[in-house]
Amino acid sequence: MLSIFPSRSRRRGAAAVLRLAAGLLACGGALLAGPLPASAQAAAAPAAPQPSAAPIPAAPAPAPAARPAGLTLSQALAAARENSDVQQARQELAGARADVLSADHAPLPNLVTKAGSIDLQHGPGPGNVFTRKRIDKSIGIDWTWERGGKRALRKQAAESAANAAEADVEDTQVQQLQMALSAYYDLLAAQDRLTEVGAIEQSLADVARMADRRVQAGDLSAQDASRTRIEAERARAETRAAEQARDDAALALAQVTGRTGSSLQAVDTPWPSPADDKAPTPADLAALAEGRADVRAALARAQAAQAALDGANALRKSDWTVGASIDHFPGTSTRQVELRLQMPLQWGYQYQGEIGRAQADYAKAQDALDNTRRLAVLDLQRLRQTQDNAARRAADYDQGVLPRARQVADSAELAYRKGAIALTDLLDAQRTLRATLLDALAARADYAKARGAWLLRTRPQVLTSTP
Repeated sequence: MLSIFPSRSRRRGAAAVLRLAAGLLACGGALLAGPLPASAQAAAAPAAPQPSAAPIPAAPAPAPAARPAGLTLSQALAAARENSDVQQARQELAGARADVLSADHAPLPNLVTKAGSIDLQHGPGPGNVFTRKRIDKSIGIDWTWERGGKRALRKQAAESAANAAEADVEDTQVQQLQMALSAYYDLLAAQDRLTEVGAIEQSLADVARMADRRVQAGDLSAQDASRTRIEAERARAETRAAEQARDDAALALAQVTGRTGSSLQAVDTPWPSPADDKAPTPADLAALAEGRADVRAALARAQAAQAALDGANALRKSDWTVGASIDHFPGTSTRQVELRLQMPLQWGYQYQGEIGRAQADYAKAQDALDNTRRLAVLDLQRLRQTQDNAARRAADYDQGVLPRARQVADSAELAYRKGAIALTDLLDAQRTLRATLLDALAARADYAKARGAWLLRTRPQVLTSTP
């Protein structure tokens, strides 16, 4: 009867029987042997499939992603100089230059034509309407003569506004360069942070595997091994957070440079070393402030307001409108000339409102110029102080704190491998190194951004002229 079943069914049935028999034997052996002593249970614990003894799971393979696009600092700055914000500022400049053309022209002449003296009672008479009918026809030109230099003042105000718009383009470029530089060094710091945290994760994973082997050898308690596994898993979580921070930094840089996606990567850009340049004097700061684009824009707007005020005062000198026309009136004369002159009479109003408005705008522009100069000097002082403080902090970490933290962590790991120190000391050393690494990277990035911001406001060619 058994021969009629397929061979696969026989194998499944035999396997089920064997598993059932093995389970019964195991249970019977346990009952016969009785409870194990505590020491034997502790020794046998690693052989059982307990969670604490499971090996460190390997990191999941990342999904295939686009190859990161390498970007140097010079390339990032070059892209930021022509991004959408700068293009919008250039459009404002183009409009301001068009305003100069609008301002620099005389009033257009007016063509005047009329037909009068049309006799509705007796009729205009026979013949052609242009040559014989009794209709008084005339054609002429009127033109306004601007007096008081209004055209020149109008052009001067428009040119000053265009100069302000041009300075605004430069100021927008500086702002975008500062944003790009900050985002670039944030990305570079995120990449270094990911590298360092990944190395710490690998080191803690090795320690956790070594702890599992020591538990199997009876040299370490399962609780201490669990602590090493917890630290390794925390390091893995920090690595994932570092990856997310790197992607966020890449997206921030892409926004400033006009790129797309989070596949940007900072390449071929070392961290700047602390510079030992001479501190500027107050006179140097004042001179640097006068050369800033925002100060030059405020100065140009003050000049435009001054020209507008002069133009408002010029309104008191009335413009004349002169004209001439030729009249054709059959039956009376076919060649008559008419001369005209018109001028406004400033009776009871001499443009006090326009002049008062221009005076208020000029005072406002002067206050804005003074405030911009003051804030520019203070901003330069802040940038310089920030650079100096960041340089000292970065030097302290790179030359003192970080090397000692690495040495302590390496010594602690070596001592733990040899069984010379407790697990608590090793974990403390690893935590100290991890915190010191993050602080050192933050200090390095802060100095790079502070020095870049100072150079962009004082010597931008140092950063923007490099290939």
